[in-house]
Amino acid sequence: MIKHTIKSFIILLAAVLVISCSGKKDTPIGNRKIRIVTTTGMIKDAVEHVTGDKAEVIALMGPGVDPHLYKATQGDLEKLTSADIVFYNGLHLEGKMGEVFEKLGRLKPVIAVSKDIPEERLRTIPGFAGTHDPHIWFDVKLWEEAVKAVRGFMVQYDSASAKLYEKNALAYLHEMDSLHASVKTQLQQIPETQRVLITAHDAFGYFGDAYGIEVRGLQGISTVSEFGLKDVTDLVNFIISRKIKAIFVETSVSQKSINAVVEGCNQKGWQVKIGGSLYSDAMGAAGTPSGNYLGMVSANVNTIVTALK
Repeated sequence: MIKHTIKSFIILLAAVLVISCSGKKDTPIGNRKIRIVTTTGMIKDAVEHVTGDKAEVIALMGPGVDPHLYKATQGDLEKLTSADIVFYNGLHLEGKMGEVFEKLGRLKPVIAVSKDIPEERLRTIPGFAGTHDPHIWFDVKLWEEAVKAVRGFMVQYDSASAKLYEKNALAYLHEMDSLHASVKTQLQQIPETQRVLITAHDAFGYFGDAYGIEVRGLQGISTVSEFGLKDVTDLVNFIISRKIKAIFVETSVSQKSINAVVEGCNQKGWQVKIGGSLYSDAMGAAGTPSGNYLGMVSANVNTIVTALK
């Protein structure tokens, strides 16, 4: 599996190098729509809100896809090389795709939406100096910085439409401000002792910091990390000691790990339930209420409050 992954990336990187050395450039945009490729659905949603009908936006990673484990395909490379602009999360969310983005950056704008966030606002990962938690979209106010990064770039890239981008971004930021306030209000419905969010991996740290809820994950920041018997036992003991009544699965992560925790609690006489599925590293299907960023956050909060209050 590892050898196959490495081989695939070597092929992708070699192809990008060949293209970058060819010296070919895209023709001027003219009156056609700007072609933009993003990695995650959350970034696609932000870009679409800013650009409106000025761009055609494609996300490489759809519903239920784990970006930590994502393997780029030849089709992905074709989409990336035909794009005018590429937006990605950064902070190592996309794993080894960072090497591909570095090479593509020789050809066209390749922008990390996290690039302008001050380091002091980023969560550090214990034991990994200089590495930060990439799940920035779970603090709505922090994700506003990603939207502003998209707006700032688009205003420079297509100055003729600058006013449109500014207007679109401002309207979206107002919606995000309302959502941020709503999340805070809704979570207050949960008794303080029960404000504990337990999931498969530690994706909700920014959410916990922003909205005053304690967060525990069986795995680390990335789903690449392994969990063992001690991790399960420690979490089981924590749940029982705090009398937690519900824990959560994630739509982009296997339920196996959380099932092990539920079974461990049952064996010790504590009945903990699965409180529902949360959208962590991917949004819901297009056209559904959770198929956009605002809807995804709202759906998560509704699920959490219903299960824990």
